[in-house]
Amino acid sequence: MSEAVPMPLWTAGEAAGATGGRTTPGWAATGVSIDSRSLDLGDLFVAIKGTRDGHEFVADALANGAAAAVVSRHPTGVAADAPLLHVDDTLAALNALGVASRARASGHIVAVTGSVGKTSTKEALRLAFGCQARTHASEASYNNLWGVPLSLARMPADAAFGIFELGMNHAGELGPLAKLVRPHVAIVTTVEPAHLAYFKNVAEIAAAKAEIFDGLEPGGIAILNRDNPYFRQLADAALGRGAARVLGFGANAEAWARLVSVAPGATASMVTAEIGGRTIAYKINAPGRHWVMNSLAVLATVGALGADLGRAGMALADLTPLRGRGQRHVVPFGGGTIEVIDESYNASPASMRAAIATLGAAAPGARGRRIAALGDMLELGPHSPRLHAQLAGAIAEAAIDLVFAAGPDMAHLDAALPAARRALHVEKSAELVAPLIAALRPGDVVMVKGSLGSRMGPVVAALLAFDGKPELMRAG
Repeated sequence: MSEAVPMPLWTAGEAAGATGGRTTPGWAATGVSIDSRSLDLGDLFVAIKGTRDGHEFVADALANGAAAAVVSRHPTGVAADAPLLHVDDTLAALNALGVASRARASGHIVAVTGSVGKTSTKEALRLAFGCQARTHASEASYNNLWGVPLSLARMPADAAFGIFELGMNHAGELGPLAKLVRPHVAIVTTVEPAHLAYFKNVAEIAAAKAEIFDGLEPGGIAILNRDNPYFRQLADAALGRGAARVLGFGANAEAWARLVSVAPGATASMVTAEIGGRTIAYKINAPGRHWVMNSLAVLATVGALGADLGRAGMALADLTPLRGRGQRHVVPFGGGTIEVIDESYNASPASMRAAIATLGAAAPGARGRRIAALGDMLELGPHSPRLHAQLAGAIAEAAIDLVFAAGPDMAHLDAALPAARRALHVEKSAELVAPLIAALRPGDVVMVKGSLGSRMGPVVAALLAFDGKPELMRAG
């Protein structure tokens, strides 16, 4: 039996109409891409100008099976009759495709923002709705000025649910993205001290997060963390911008989606919650209280939109942490194994504390230890020394055995730790690899975390690529 042919996402005429461009007729695209290296057969390639000019890769994109390309000039090495959509500005054209896609959508649209937990919540929403009807969601962390319109442009017109992640690190960035997405439900996972270099205080961060309500559809719903001290500020902002309902989630007795109990484990959590008055028990296939809180936001959204709560709760058992966001690996080491928890994608004080608590709940093997390899949390401005040093409390509470620290800001944590926990501090993450591996022994659990710019990802890669013979590392 032959595979079904994908339905066109954009025809030449539709794309030209959306962007106001002029096009070679006759083509139809089944997807949209801005990266010639990863595009799928039949994608519409949009040649945006980033670090490199996308026009340099149009010939490659067409050779790799792109249905057509959106360009602002005729690219080098491309035939005169190639399938091209000519526009004045390719990023503006991508934006226009996103606007047109949202305009033709008939499903429920959900937008997610927050200081931490955006991508994980978005992925959990994908599971919760995807088991019930056709669901489209942003890929990876496509949450900025090109990622959001790209995600919109990729949404099938008949999707029953569209899930979009919105990010920011400055005031004024979130509002325009929210107006593009025009959500029926807007979620703020939490407000915490992240990107403090660009704000006077956390209240200003809350005000910036509240820009998500600028795009809320009439009659829309705001779903907010009832346990967060900025709940009332966000609720007032949502109601002031036309939200019909504000639903809280958390352990607070007044939460609409309320945590009743949780049985935490080393690799999963069993949860009982009350969602809009209905009790539901479910399993989350990821450890940590932060995952529990995110799941309440997810089920609040499911309940608010009238979807099946039971099926959504069952789907959360299939939740898998993403690369860099809690993904776990068992690695051969010295005749046994070590466990590596990859939290290397990003870091803020809140997410760092959550990751440390997760490490504290991990179960090392015989003679194994809980070890944290931590890189700088960036964009914290003058608050950075204090916020790094304060992690010592979380380290002690989680009974972490050793801390390997990298970066100038992590020096403040290193100085705040008792001598028994201070394994090493270095200036650059690359300097951490050899001494970290040399110090490990079978049964250890190692959690690696830091802001993306602190380059802790290569530390994870080195651990995963290790050949299991620590004596060679010590000898070298």
